[in-house]
Amino acid sequence: MSAPERIPPRSVTTADLLAHGELTVRGRIREASNAALFCTVAYQGQEASCVYKPVAGERPLWDFPDGTLAGREVAAYEVSEATGWRLVPPTVLRDGPYGEGMCQLWIDVVPGAELLALVDDEEPGPGWKAIGLAEVGEGRTALLVHADDERLRRLAVLDAVINNADRKGGHLLPAEGGRLYGIDHGVTFNVDDKLRTLLWGWAGEPLTDEAVRVLGTLKETLEDGGALAGRLAGLITPAEIDATRARVDTLLASGRHPEPGGEWPAIPWPPV
Repeated sequence: MSAPERIPPRSVTTADLLAHGELTVRGRIREASNAALFCTVAYQGQEASCVYKPVAGERPLWDFPDGTLAGREVAAYEVSEATGWRLVPPTVLRDGPYGEGMCQLWIDVVPGAELLALVDDEEPGPGWKAIGLAEVGEGRTALLVHADDERLRRLAVLDAVINNADRKGGHLLPAEGGRLYGIDHGVTFNVDDKLRTLLWGWAGEPLTDEAVRVLGTLKETLEDGGALAGRLAGLITPAEIDATRARVDTLLASGRHPEPGGEWPAIPWPPV
């Protein structure tokens, strides 16, 4: 009688590691407005660094229901994955040392990538897009600009879809291999228009053909019974899913990057 065929063990994915691994808190990220803990996570011989944000450490906000920021972070990751752009680090909702929270893969930043700058000029130079004037002290102002970079342009589209109310410069993480990640998506998916971002350089300009294709795919998968709609259920409310569908429809109908609405501060503070 021959021996049964040995089935090789399934490789551990990043999602497995984050969702099922043992979390060990190593320290606190003090710059964060909510509790954000730097951790290691270990599972079946694999280990990685991550950020764990427990719901219990979320600061109450007047315009977002209490205890919902972690779910919004995971929802932003799900939408990012559905675009195929993979602009948000792997993120899961799980239990941890301080209760349920979001757990996100830590990204090591590659130094030297210039994405934002202040220039003493009225117009941005080649390769840059204007954001607006900023006070730089002693009554002086300078023009705040961001790079005319396709990765940032994709992120601007993602932010418009998820209604990101806090896209600061410090939330942009250049990584190895030319990758760019956006982090800190707790204040997203509100049913009211709250888009606040530094990435206004393309405001009013036509969307790229790539962006239109991606938005078309999002429209399909956000429909009732669609894969993305199913993954978002339980992370954000049905009304917020409907509002996300509406934002995708609006972008497709206009064919352009959104412009500041005027009813909400367009640029987050502090901007970086």
